Amino acid sequence: MLRVLFASAALALTATAATAQAPARPKLLVAISVDQFSADLFAEYRAHFTGGLKRLSEGVVFPSGYQSHAATETCPGHSTILSGIRPARSGIAANDWFGMRRDSFDEIYCVENEAVTGSTHDNYTVSLAHLSGDFQTLGDRLKADQSRKTRVFAVSGKDRGATLMAGRNADQTWWYDYRARGFTTYVDKRDAPVDAVIPALKSVNARVAAWIAKPVAPPPLPMQCTARVRPLALGTMMIGAGVEAMPRTDSVDNTAKDFRPTRALDIATLDIAESMIAANALGRRDSTDVLAISLSATDYIGHAYGTEGPEMCAQLVSLDGRLAQLFARLDKAKVNYLVALTADHGGFDAPERNEQRADPAAERVKSAPSAKSLSEMIATKFGLAGKLVENRGLGGDYYFTPAIPVDRRAEIAAWLQAALREANNPEIAAVVTKADMAKLDMPNGNPQLWTLEQRIRASFVPDRSGDIYIALRNGVMGIPQPGRGYVATHGSPWDYDRRVPILFWWKGVQPFEQPNPVETVDILPTLAPLVGLSVAPASVDGECRDLDAGAGSTCP
Repeated sequence: MLRVLFASAALALTATAATAQAPARPKLLVAISVDQFSADLFAEYRAHFTGGLKRLSEGVVFPSGYQSHAATETCPGHSTILSGIRPARSGIAANDWFGMRRDSFDEIYCVENEAVTGSTHDNYTVSLAHLSGDFQTLGDRLKADQSRKTRVFAVSGKDRGATLMAGRNADQTWWYDYRARGFTTYVDKRDAPVDAVIPALKSVNARVAAWIAKPVAPPPLPMQCTARVRPLALGTMMIGAGVEAMPRTDSVDNTAKDFRPTRALDIATLDIAESMIAANALGRRDSTDVLAISLSATDYIGHAYGTEGPEMCAQLVSLDGRLAQLFARLDKAKVNYLVALTADHGGFDAPERNEQRADPAAERVKSAPSAKSLSEMIATKFGLAGKLVENRGLGGDYYFTPAIPVDRRAEIAAWLQAALREANNPEIAAVVTKADMAKLDMPNGNPQLWTLEQRIRASFVPDRSGDIYIALRNGVMGIPQPGRGYVATHGSPWDYDRRVPILFWWKGVQPFEQPNPVETVDILPTLAPLVGLSVAPASVDGECRDLDAGAGSTCP
């Protein structure tokens, strides 16, 4: 009897080992970024998912993925996901930085070509001109081997989401643009016929245009979200009431902007993605194709209503269901596909709600220095005149203008650092200078243990980062006053903004979970061997993560 039991156990172990093999080479890689989908949100809602996110959470799960850098914004985050390199290496220091726009010192957008005549930070020509030579997406690497005949398609609710996941050589790259009143693409490709490759584009854009012309009320709150209704007044605004704000109708631009913090944005994005798959038979040829999908509504809703209210709950319920539909259609088409899902950054709830919920240290920034106050300090000390410092907000990068002589910048930055440290402002956790960053090597190892300086170094680009960087204390949000569409934000070096889930799923996956920290730059070197792509270790900052639950390995 014992021999029978041991034999049965051995057979069971053998069967388990047999199912724990690496996936057959996928014909379609579906890379998904859910903008502002923090590890905290994933953990909070994981047990409640019933659709596509449930499927992914039952695959290979890294709940402590890291966007390891300090500039936890959309552009730097998306630049890491399919390139395998950190922002310091890709050249994408932040969403925006200050520099010379032809003959003037101005704010520059991360995927703008500021050399185009008439381009401004708010009205620009989309371009990947700021990327370094080291930047290659997975799609770029696959397409470099012409024998593979790889197709690369991308779609997003934001231009920086689509372009930075697609790379330089994508077949089609589309994104929502409120100025275009719908989904659009690069200027030089807008006149190309697309009916055959994205048949749904016209109908989706017509649907969006109709919404903008006559906006409708948000759909009802899902039943499972009603328990989260707790109205919270923020000045003249109300969040947490379970009813999203009606779109503005004072101008067509404002109405088009207000399409973004709706569940409808991700639905439209995924409608286009499905059309790309079906019309181009993605995953149905010998070579591996890549579909990059960046879903932006979670981010816009997080900014507009915070991360812990019924509005975010409704968005995640909607997204969970819509992803289930995408996967079901891929299943029905018998596509051999693999999904990798992560986020470009995390997020932090409105401080007022955090304060009510056992986090009294959470607060809005009140006394951190502004560009104006730093300019006045420098002017008084060094006798300089004019506007001396620029920045995008309170905390983060502060830039010296051309009014500060180049040969005095290091001296003035060091003095300013010492003065701010001596002031001992309780809202400031650290002040570092460009000279400090230049002395630091790129950090490696467990990103959870990196110092603040190392986190800042990972997104430091010498000619695009500030002359000084001010890190606000953990829990201090850099929005002094909440406003419509902007009650909460991200962008800090703290783990609520750095930690994101990283999920892999394919048919027949043997599930497992690895709770130890990994990085989003690990995604490319992890996927590459699954499609027979060799990646030189020195060309990436990440490392391959073994997705085989058994004794085998998916890594070379």
